[in-house]
Amino acid sequence: MAFITAIRGAVSDWRHLALILVLGQLTSLCLTSTSVLSEKLATHENVSLPNFQSFLVYVFLFVVYMPISVARLGVRKMALNLKRRFYWYIFLAAADVEGNYFVIKAYEYTSLLACMLLDTWTLPCVVVLSYFLLRARFWWTQVAAVLVCLGGMGLLIKGDIDAGKNYAASNAVKGDIFMLIGATCYALSNTTEEFIVRHRPQYETVAWLGFFGTIINGVQMAIIEHKKIGQLVWTKEVVGYTLGFDLVMFVLYTLVPFLFRLSSATFYNLSILTSDFYGLIFAKYMFHQRITAIYAGAFVMIVSGLVLYYVHPHPPPDHMARAPGFRSYVPGDIINTPDAVKRGDDDADGGADSSDAGQSQIQIQQQLAASEASDYGSIRKADRIATTT
Repeated sequence: MAFITAIRGAVSDWRHLALILVLGQLTSLCLTSTSVLSEKLATHENVSLPNFQSFLVYVFLFVVYMPISVARLGVRKMALNLKRRFYWYIFLAAADVEGNYFVIKAYEYTSLLACMLLDTWTLPCVVVLSYFLLRARFWWTQVAAVLVCLGGMGLLIKGDIDAGKNYAASNAVKGDIFMLIGATCYALSNTTEEFIVRHRPQYETVAWLGFFGTIINGVQMAIIEHKKIGQLVWTKEVVGYTLGFDLVMFVLYTLVPFLFRLSSATFYNLSILTSDFYGLIFAKYMFHQRITAIYAGAFVMIVSGLVLYYVHPHPPPDHMARAPGFRSYVPGDIINTPDAVKRGDDDADGGADSSDAGQSQIQIQQQLAASEASDYGSIRKADRIATTT
């Protein structure tokens, strides 16, 4: 009976479902585009420099979103947030930079089949991390949806094997370890970013990711890749593919936080399983490869799994805020009302006066400490305390 009620609720909220499905597939298309451009750089231009490829992405994020954050939040609110939670942003940027690095390097050493199989390791990691960090609780329909999506991914892999797309591994053990490290880093990055954007505005989160990502990626690039960069021949193809990669990644990093707020990191990782199908479409028109029925079946299975997953979308639990750094209120924090989450709004503190910030934080701490599982109504009450004190 509860399952039927959930289906009716999902159908009645079809606009939200359609929005997150479209956003999920847009991010999947972005990932496909970056894979194609990376392959062009590696195979046609003999360029495999993961940190060099990603460096401008973080620069773009910082340059675009930091001024927006300062204009909308003000320096004081951003500084107070960074003072208390800087290690969250450093960890987010480090996990993201290393995820990009190890996954790209893995393709140099292990086989394509191994990369595709091991890349799905991100999904169970995200589910486990969401359970402990976000306190997400999954319905049996969501577990079934994950299995359906993984079944679709299995069909994609089988299609690639039948088409003879696999290639030999030059160092399988090293490549497999790199892929597992990269997939784990992506899971840490995705879950951490979802946790942060459920408390702070998306644009600010991406701005700090760009800031710390630029530093971490830049230092790593200077240490590991400086000799190869010095020897690089700057043809128009190298410049074009690199800039194209960075611009597509910029769009991806812009869309993903909205998808996290509207759904979850788990839903995002299920959505991007279709990226191999889109890669096949690229291959059809760029390399004249044939699309077989097994690929279409795989795509239908994954999208069906996404719809099934949405039947019981889990709401953001209030006690996420008890994590270190988020145990007390900071001006600019988002109030996670159900309506705000569905819209993806940055429904922040309403501009609480900085002179009263200390007392507001004490009162809100008392509100949060009153119950281990406070409901959405208590969070709205905390919002009123912050704005009226």
